[in-house]
Amino acid sequence: MVVEEAGADGITVHLREDRRHIQPRDVRILAEVLNTRMNLEMAVTEEMLALAEEIRPAHVCLVPEKREELTTEGGLDVVGGFDAIASACQRLSAAGCDVSLFIDPDVEQIDAALRAGAPTIELHTGAYAEARPGSEVANAEYQRLTTAATHAVSSGLVVNAGHGLHYHNVEAIAALPGVNELNIGHAIIARALFVGLKEAVQEMKRLIIAGQEAGLMAALDAHEHDHDHENGSEHVHNGCCGH
Repeated sequence: MVVEEAGADGITVHLREDRRHIQPRDVRILAEVLNTRMNLEMAVTEEMLALAEEIRPAHVCLVPEKREELTTEGGLDVVGGFDAIASACQRLSAAGCDVSLFIDPDVEQIDAALRAGAPTIELHTGAYAEARPGSEVANAEYQRLTTAATHAVSSGLVVNAGHGLHYHNVEAIAALPGVNELNIGHAIIARALFVGLKEAVQEMKRLIIAGQEAGLMAALDAHEHDHDHENGSEHVHNGCCGH
């Protein structure tokens, strides 16, 4: 409730097979009391699908899951598990859920997500978040995310992003072309230990909005530059023809 009052647009919960985070009862209670919307992260299993069909959260994000991992370590392999994932998308959509697939910033996976019937994807930002800021690896991962986001948006997909985001890298991710939503948990809770949960959420939202505005300005500048270039080229061409 504090997070919602601080301006969060939704609450993401991950009900894992080993129940290490939350319990099914928590999901049912949240479904009744949230004023915003729930984003239920879950593995593609019959148990989880049945629960989602019962609760009907506004959003469901399908994620890979391994018992031995501390947190989700990579994106969903939509190409390799296409039939099961496409079937899950169909069932969840029939239940009234907006389905998202948590995938790596890979064009092949994005195309598979589109074919599977998912209207939304969440780009895995972990590799970028783990790279040393300003390094060649970080720059390459950011370019990979940019290419993936651009391709997904042009394909008609809604693009979210998340994993490993914090107060020092979130603005750059918010500036990615067409990004609709960022899912952030650990950094906000860690910050809340020092400033309280409300202020931690508000700080993060201010950074996200600043990053989004910077991305929109960069896109506008690029568009104006391209427009000027096209007009200049046309002017020269006409001048040559006139001469």
